[in-house]
Amino acid sequence: MTQRLFLQLGDIVVHRKYHVWGKGRVVEEKHSTLSGGFCMVRILFDDGQERTFINDMDHQHCCYYFGIRLA
Repeated sequence: MTQRLFLQLGDIVVHRKYHVWGKGRVVEEKHSTLSGGFCMVRILFDDGQERTFINDMDHQHCCYYFGIRLA
């Protein structure tokens, strides 16, 4: 089963609900080599915090469904 990825390294994003975070840049992307494993991204936001999200569009907790959008 292939994963449908939403974000790639270097993408600029915003969160629809948490505008105080500012813009973010994808600074790390990790893929599981196992079938059905997680795919994660780490995003560094303007507020100085790094936040980690699931990056698989087929997963119910994908960062897209939590409000992360490409800027």
